Amino acid sequence: MPTTPSHPALDPDHALTRLPELTVVDVRTPGEYASGHLPGAHNIPLDSLERALPALRAAHGELLLVCASGARAENARAVLAGHGIPAATLTGGTRGWAARGHEVHRPRGGSRTAWAMERQVRFTAGTVVLAGLALGQLHPVWLLLSAGVAGGLVYSALTDTCGMAALLAKLPHNRPRATDLDATLAALAAPGSARG
Repeated sequence: MPTTPSHPALDPDHALTRLPELTVVDVRTPGEYASGHLPGAHNIPLDSLERALPALRAAHGELLLVCASGARAENARAVLAGHGIPAATLTGGTRGWAARGHEVHRPRGGSRTAWAMERQVRFTAGTVVLAGLALGQLHPVWLLLSAGVAGGLVYSALTDTCGMAALLAKLPHNRPRATDLDATLAALAAPGSARG
């Protein structure tokens, strides 16, 4: 019988009981990861997943993919499934985990952390819409900026994708340092890496 999960998603309580046998991969940006993550989680941002395929294939323990709420983890699971790498996702993501009262690791020493990607998108979209409306007072063509963001948000909802999040993920505070990602990939492939 295969060792892959019979259900592609684990609820937080079930994941907690299985945590020692899981390799947890947090697919959020490094800033989001630093704001709090599951114990032992490895940070591989969603846009770095292709580079991580060999390490993920060699990882010890069943893979559990985590993000803030579950959407990016599900996207990551689909990518891995397309490469023949089985993985489960955490229902409700890190928010659901924390809401159940489970331990969340945070970096020591008050380092400034990035906002969650969803919050970054809301802030950026709101700022661009307001700028378009304000500049529209000078010339009506600027109203197209607000209309473009509105159209993008509708498209994002219909396709369950987010182009703005993809762009924001490329900002320096949302990118892993190459050395950090290399260390994470090496740790995944090391013997006994199930809990990082």
